[in-house]
Order: sequence, then structure tokens, then C-alpha cells
Amino acid sequence: MHEFRIYLSLILFAFIALVDSYSWQGIRQLAKGKSPIFEGRLRFVFWQISILSVVMMFYTVFSSEMSLSLRNFSTASFLTIYLSKVVFMLFLLVDDVIRFFRFGFRFIKKKASPFPLSEGNKISRQDFLLKTGLVASALPFILLSKGAWNGGYRYRIHKTQVHLAKLPSAFKGLKILQISDIHSGSWSDQDALARGIEMAISLKPDIIFFTGDLVNNRSEEVYPWMDLLSRLQAPMGVLSILGNHDYGDYIHWDSPAAKAVNLELLKKAHADLGWHLLLNEHITLEKSSQRIGIIGVENWGNRGRFQKLGDLEKSTKNIPDVPVKLLLSHDPSHWDSKVRHETPDVDLMLAGHTHGFQFGVETDWLKWSPSQYLYEQWAGHYQKGKQQLYVNRGFGFLGFPGRVGILPEIGLLKLV
Repeated sequence: MHEFRIYLSLILFAFIALVDSYSWQGIRQLAKGKSPIFEGRLRFVFWQISILSVVMMFYTVFSSEMSLSLRNFSTASFLTIYLSKVVFMLFLLVDDVIRFFRFGFRFIKKKASPFPLSEGNKISRQDFLLKTGLVASALPFILLSKGAWNGGYRYRIHKTQVHLAKLPSAFKGLKILQISDIHSGSWSDQDALARGIEMAISLKPDIIFFTGDLVNNRSEEVYPWMDLLSRLQAPMGVLSILGNHDYGDYIHWDSPAAKAVNLELLKKAHADLGWHLLLNEHITLEKSSQRIGIIGVENWGNRGRFQKLGDLEKSTKNIPDVPVKLLLSHDPSHWDSKVRHETPDVDLMLAGHTHGFQFGVETDWLKWSPSQYLYEQWAGHYQKGKQQLYVNRGFGFLGFPGRVGILPEIGLLKLV
């Protein structure tokens, strides 16, 4: 893992050097005609900001001593600055491509460019693209800055009715509160978190499902938040599962034994919160002599190096003959890859994992996020045939310490 970080850092450093060098050429062109003193000051500010943000980001990656607040600030600053530069760089690239073909045409035809500006233009094509690029780069800067400032704690309640044809009458109207992807290791604002917990409790759910990723890496990350999280209770209890981050696979451990101890401590944290952790097993809920089945599996994902520990056969072994079965599985890719084919009697699967990429647009007429290029099902309610899936947008955040457009979710599903 340590070597992987080094290789990744070298690639990132090369990319940063390219972005900075290319962006500076554009900034320098915009400053053309200004005094040497102005250009010198501009150069100093540009490179000082770049160097400072890069140094802080690399220190964030390799240091375990940095405070959480400074870590979040460093990550947010780096992503905001360099995404804005990338947008600016794209406009520079357009201009360079045009100039390349223009030069080639002149070389072949020995005459003027086929892209001449009309007489009387007061601004060249290059200046137009540079200034447009500078304005365009301000958009991600503003959005990401705002998202880092308060987007991570702007909780939104999403209410969804789920129609299940065979739902027993005793369970009609059952209110399920779904919380997912808490990522307690990223939190720093206790008051904001308390407001989110209060919003969830105020919905008065009958039962609560937590669909994985309680921590980023270590069990100790959740300890400062135990009192708040223990308030998530419901008459029919809280059922939980593990997500890909809960296994501690993304950091270096002194030994396999230390990693195993961490996982056991995390399982104990679920119990201390009063949550029933399902590890490839099932339970039945009974109400007025009628029953439904709840299945909970460990993480199973078909992307990258995600664990494939979810065992549908084991978790459904000896399950009673119940009219409705609900499945808790952290990664939505499990649904299409395995669940729909191997357990066709599962009526509804609840997942999380994607966070909706923590970035996108979600309105009544437009729903878009980069997440959709990785996952067919990435946020909200889906149905194929008789089987349904609900993907929670996540309660917390990871990496970028905030959200833009795709806000943290408190999900309330009503069975009808």
C-alpha cells in the first residue's frame, strides 16, 4: 500500500507540474503589456499558492499527525484550486489546437489561415479564449468552495414509496429510515451532525437500516461520535452491515493481527451503539403474526479492488418462507452482478457506497453526476422486473470534505 501511494504521488506530481506550467502560460499571456513589476508580483502569487497547496496536499497524504480540520482544509483547497486550473487549461488547449491546424494549413497551402478574424475585431481569438477560460474556471472555484464550506452537512430528506405486491398487511406503511456511508473519520462539526441526527429521529421510523461505511479506515474514528449516533434508535431496532471502508483495507497495518483486531473493535462499536450487525445472515421481523425477512451481507463490489465477501448463499440458508425479503448490501453493483440472478426472491435491496460522487446536479428535470459513468444505479430508486433497488446518497463525505449538488441524504422508505 505504501509503494502504491508513492507511485500514485509521482503520477499526481507530474500532472500537477503540467497543469501549473500550462496554466501559467495562459495567465502570463493575459498579463502581456503590463509592467514588469506587475508580472513579477503575479508570478510570485501564482507559484506561491501552487507550491503551498501541493506541499500541504502531499503532507496530508503521508502524515498521520495532521489535525482533521487542517486535513479537510488542505484537501478542499487543493481540489478547488486544481480543478479550476484544469478548466482554464482546457480553453488554452483549444487555442493551441486551433493554432496547430492553422500553422499546418499555412505550411501546406502557403497562404493565410482559414480562420481569419473579421476586420475591426478588437479582441483576438487567443485573448477571447483566455478570458473566457478564466471566467469559466471561476465556476468550479465558487462551487467547490461553497460545497466545502457547508455542503457536507446540508442534510436532505428523501422520501420514497416502495410498492411490494406481496407485502403482509401488518407491514403496510412500514417506515424505514436508511442511513449510509457515515464516514465518521471525516467529521469535524459536532453541532451540524447533531442537527442531522435530530432530523433523522424526527421522522419517527419504525426501523432503521445502516448500509455500511461507519468509518474511513480505523475503528477509533467513530468513538468521539458514539453518543450522538446511539440516538439513532427505532421501535423495531437498528440493523447494520459493513461497507468497503470498514475492513481497513486502504491503510498500512503493522501486522495482519492488528488489522483483524481493528475489525473486531468496529463490530463491537456496532453492538455498543445498539445496532444489530448482520454478517452474511438474516433475521425475520414479526408483526401481528406476520413476517418479512431481512438479509444482510458483507461488502461485495465488482469495481476495482473492492471486497467480494458478501455470501448470498450463506446469508439466505434456512431462511423461512416469508412473502417479502429485503436485502442490505453496501455496493449497488452487487444488485445487477449477483443479486438479481442468484436471489430472484429478494424484493428490495438497499445500498449506498457511491455518495453520488458528492458532486452533480439533481433537480426535478435533470439528474447528473460523474458517478453515473461508474455505476448504472448510483442514487435513488430503481426497478428491473419485479426486483427493486434503492441507493442512498450517503450521510457523510470522504476525500473532498463537502458536497456540491448531491447533498447528504436521510432516506425514508415507506412500504406500501
